[in-house]
This record gives sequence, structure tokens and C-alpha cells, in this order.
Amino acid sequence: MAELHSYPVALSWHGSTGEGYAAYPREHRVVPAELTGMRMSSDPHFGGDPALPNPEHLLVMAASSCQLLSFLAVAARARLDVVGYADSAEGTMREGDSPMSLSEIALRPVVTLAADSRLDQLQRLTRIAHEQCFIANSLRSHLTIEARFLIDGTEVARVSL
Repeated sequence: MAELHSYPVALSWHGSTGEGYAAYPREHRVVPAELTGMRMSSDPHFGGDPALPNPEHLLVMAASSCQLLSFLAVAARARLDVVGYADSAEGTMREGDSPMSLSEIALRPVVTLAADSRLDQLQRLTRIAHEQCFIANSLRSHLTIEARFLIDGTEVARVSL
């Protein structure tokens, strides 16, 4: 029998909706299994606090983090020396679509490789990492990856998925 993985979280919110939609606080706390939690809210367009992250941010963060971790794993197995990875990911949601959802998540990693790295496997490794990303495999959102690869600050390759 396959092993079942569980990701428990505790979420708490306090306030009152008695004053109506515009008045109740959106801030809440979510704590992943005995870890320190973080303050959150809803998207400011839906009455939330713009200074706090919202669930949509978390989904994009999860997709970005998962691609990073998957890429590092496949790169390590392929003996590709990744020495830096930065992503400016973005999720988009079009109001009025039914049902509303993050329709697209764009990942834009800039991957820094060690000098003398082989470049012939970057497309394949990026694709494999995407295929093995648990979060990407769990989403309905269209996920795109526009990766740039650098060595010593110079772009040596681009990969689009």
C-alpha cells in the first residue's frame, strides 16, 4: 500500500461578521504543524489588508518553492552545480471569470550555475523538475516557466515551458 503524506495546518480567525461584509477583519493566522504561523488577510480588492499576504500569494509561493526544490533535486542528480536561484513568480486571476481562480501562474527563475557547467540538459532538467513538482501537479492553473540561466553574471541559456 502506498504511503500517505499529510500536511496538517491549524487556522484561526477571531472577529465578527455581524457588521456585514465590509466590516469584518480578514486577518487570520495559519500555522503549519507546530511551526511559527504568519498573519494573513484576503486580497485588498475583497476587503483585505494590503500589508498582509493572502491565500493567493501562498499558492504562488508554493508553486515557486516547489519548482525550486524540484529543480535543485534533478540538478543535483544530474551533477549540475546550481549556485543561485531567484524567482519573480506571479499569479493572475481575472475577476468575473466563473468560477474565480488563479488562471495562470508564471514562474521566472534566474538560475546561476557554477563556471564550466554543462548546458545541454537545461531544457530537459527544467521540464523534469516541473513534471515532478507536487504543487504543479495539484493545480488547475496554467503554469508557465520562463527560466534564465547565468554563469558569472552572463546569460548562457533560456528555457520556456
